Amino acid sequence: MFNSKSKSGGSEAQGGSTTIIGAGTTINGNIESTGDIRIDGTLIGNLTSKAKVLVGADGVIDGAIKGKNADVLGKVTGQMDIKEILQLRGKCIIDGDIFAGKLEVEPTATFNGRCHMGANVVELNVELSTAVNQ
Repeated sequence: MFNSKSKSGGSEAQGGSTTIIGAGTTINGNIESTGDIRIDGTLIGNLTSKAKVLVGADGVIDGAIKGKNADVLGKVTGQMDIKEILQLRGKCIIDGDIFAGKLEVEPTATFNGRCHMGANVVELNVELSTAVNQ
């Protein structure tokens, strides 16, 4: 009975767990999450997620984002390292470099920075970042 979770072998964030930072909320500091996370408020700091990151239309992130997948509808100022698919949707504004496995950009999105695509590009960037920080 108690061992059923440890035998699942799946991701750590099961059962649809999602963290929501609501509109009107401001967080100063870094966030690390194993599950999905949605930002509708303001984050001043870096965000790391092992799952999906969603920045809502009113969401603002001033810092780097690292994650598996991401949908951005709000504003991000900082580097984005997305392992799989990054979607820039709606009237989003991105100011910073992007490293993504795949990128989807809607015509209404604004992006200022450099873009590097391909799964191996994201892996190489993560390895270089780790080596520089040590």
